[in-house]
Amino acid sequence: MSAHIIDGRQLSHSFRLDYGQRVKQLVENGITPGLAVILVGDNPASQVYVKNKVLACKDIGMHSLMLQFDAGMTQAQLLGEIERLNTDPSIHGILVQLPLPKQIDPQAVIQAISAQKDVDGFHLESAGALMCGAKGYWPCTPHGCLKMLDSIGYDLTGKHAVVVGRSNIVGKPMALMLLQRNATVSICHSQTANLKALTLQADVLVAAVGIRHLITADMVKPGAVVIDVGMNRDDQGKLCGDVDFEGVKQVASFITPVPGGVGPMTITMLLANTLDAAQSILDSQH
Repeated sequence: MSAHIIDGRQLSHSFRLDYGQRVKQLVENGITPGLAVILVGDNPASQVYVKNKVLACKDIGMHSLMLQFDAGMTQAQLLGEIERLNTDPSIHGILVQLPLPKQIDPQAVIQAISAQKDVDGFHLESAGALMCGAKGYWPCTPHGCLKMLDSIGYDLTGKHAVVVGRSNIVGKPMALMLLQRNATVSICHSQTANLKALTLQADVLVAAVGIRHLITADMVKPGAVVIDVGMNRDDQGKLCGDVDFEGVKQVASFITPVPGGVGPMTITMLLANTLDAAQSILDSQH
């Protein structure tokens, strides 16, 4: 048996066609959705991520603003830029690319972004909304994972979902989203004792811990759906995930590749949140 591949690029393309139509409708109503992306420093990986986000905006007709600052920027200077964007009516979403230089507190930066423009879904108000099942912006990576499960028609009700990873960006919000879909959820991490015993119980396994090839074929229940959020480099410098793709695809029923899996969907959900932010401005005018 070889698993079906959940192609994030293809799925993203279908979503973005729809989003392009939404942009046109908003523009016809006098609002061009706008996303501001802030990059501090010259981290090569961050530069690639930011470039891809800006290109995605342009592809569907959105307005994008990329602001790049020197790594020596102070926290006060960055907070000043965010405050300016908070009051800019042409900007509906603000994203600060992480990681930030050590002199800047990422939580202070995230909380400075207006909750109405928090299209990354990291603000405490957004996290609280997800926790309570209220309306808000969901973090883009786990939301993208959920859309990938939807794309294969997977019903999570009563299933055991195991999330390996406990970050505020992926692990914790992923668990909450799975709970909302009536899955029974276990959260594991790098310190979990006998990880294999838990992953073998998973009907759905989400790997998001940042350790390359941590999940091997002998850790996966036959027929499980495996979502690989990891973004690592192998010894040859090639991108790879937290899952040993070649081995696990012989056991799983569905699997996401790295690259070309969760990554494109993360950016697509960022576009979705920005469109929702712009739509909320339009709705408030009527």
